[in-house]
Order: sequence, then structure tokens, then C-alpha cells
Amino acid sequence: MALSVTPIAPEIGVEFAGLSGHQLVDRKVADDLRKALQAHGVVVCREAHIGDADLVALSRMLGDVVVPPLGSAAGHPEVQKISLDPAKSELAAYQQGTFHWHLDGATDAVPQKATLLTAREVSDEGGDTEFTNTFSAYAALPEEEKQQLAGLRVVHSFAAAQLLVTPEPSQKELTAWQRVPSREHPLVWTHSDDRKSLLIGATADCVVGLTAAESRALLDRLQEWSTRPRFVLRHHWRRGDLVIWDNTGMLHRALPYRQTSPRLMHRTTLVGEEAVA
Repeated sequence: MALSVTPIAPEIGVEFAGLSGHQLVDRKVADDLRKALQAHGVVVCREAHIGDADLVALSRMLGDVVVPPLGSAAGHPEVQKISLDPAKSELAAYQQGTFHWHLDGATDAVPQKATLLTAREVSDEGGDTEFTNTFSAYAALPEEEKQQLAGLRVVHSFAAAQLLVTPEPSQKELTAWQRVPSREHPLVWTHSDDRKSLLIGATADCVVGLTAAESRALLDRLQEWSTRPRFVLRHHWRRGDLVIWDNTGMLHRALPYRQTSPRLMHRTTLVGEEAVA
């Protein structure tokens, strides 16, 4: 079957259909995926049913692949298992944090380039993933507001994201969170191709030079703007789906699902290639 490419929404997302499994491990397909990510931010491959070995091979065609410290699938250290069930994933305790809008690697000097996520098992209730395009959200801001944001810097921290899940942490929890270094970035990321995106989300703790109240008001307003329906794609998972997104300009979140849900995802992540500027 020939590959077909269909835009999903005006501001975000494109669907690839016609290829599955090992057929996706192809240099031409990888080049098409890369171009689609640049243009649309999110690529959906419905019912791709790609195995772990092929997922890693495709990921390597798109960039360097992160080897995560925890939660790897057997035989494939690059593949991370995502579940709320501790029996399925070592990361289960932190997964409720993914219910909030976030960008992966926001506390790193170079945030991760992209993520490939495939559904091994799906939830019978909840568990959809939403993406929002902060390239488009920034571009749609009034020029006066863009000028006000220019030069502002924002501090991202792991603790800020965890406080959304556990607002009254123990000292032990606080100490563990604070072991992850915070990172100061420009609030507006100017990319090497001159496109601009907003560095916001759950890890965005405060804006340098503003009071706590002013910071929270600004960050909340920008997130509310950026997550309006015109910028958002909601993906309802089917078993075997593969979704790839540009992590440098898309925020994402999982919609809540029960700890007893069978939902199980396998994920690979691409090493960042561009420092925030």
C-alpha cells in the first residue's frame, strides 16, 4: 500500500497511513517524517504496530537516541516503558506528572529533540494524549505582547512540576526533587530557522525579575492562550498507533487514566540538537 499523508488540523498534526512495522524503517520514510515534523509538529501513524527493534532503528534514522536510566524494555535499553502500573514501569510513581502540559527536558541545557511513542495497550477510559503548538501560539500573539516578552527569562524546575501533583510534599520528597538542577531559559526560544516558540508548561517556575504573583499570572496566561482549541490536537489511542512529535515546540499531556488501566506505551527519545537561544 502506498504512503498517504493527510493534515489533521490547520495549526498542528499530520497523519501518515499505508505503512506499518518494518516498512517504516526506511530512509525515504524517515526523511518524510522529518519534513512533516518541521511543518506540522506532530505525526500520527495509525495502527503502525512497530516492534521495539524497528522503533529503535527508525529513531536512529531521525537522530541520536537517548538511553534512559530507568524503565527500559527488555533487550532494548533505548525503549522506555510508560505505565501507571509499578509492575510494568519503574517510572509509574512519576507518571501523574504527565497529566499536566509539559515539554520534555526543559531543565536541560539542550531540550530533547523529539519523541516517538507507540501504544502497546490502550486505556478503556482516559489516556488520550493532547499536543499544543507553541510555534503557532507565539506567532498569533499581538506584536505588542511579543515585544513585552522579548528578553524575559524563565526558570524551569522539576520541583515546580511535581508540586502540581503533590502540593504538600514531605521533606524527603522535596530533597529528592531538588537534586534535579533547575535551568534558566529565554521565555521565547528563537530557533536556528528563526521560528519562535514559547518555553512554558509544568516545569515553568518563575520569570526572572518578576514577583511570584506576576510570574504566575504571566505564565498561566501564556499557557491558557497556547492551549486554546485552535492550537491543540487530541489523539485517541488505538493499539499499535505510533505518534512522533517535535519536542522543541510542542507541549503535551496525557489525559488522566486509572492506575489499574492496562495502558502501556513504549517510548524512544531523540537527543537535543539545539541549545535554547
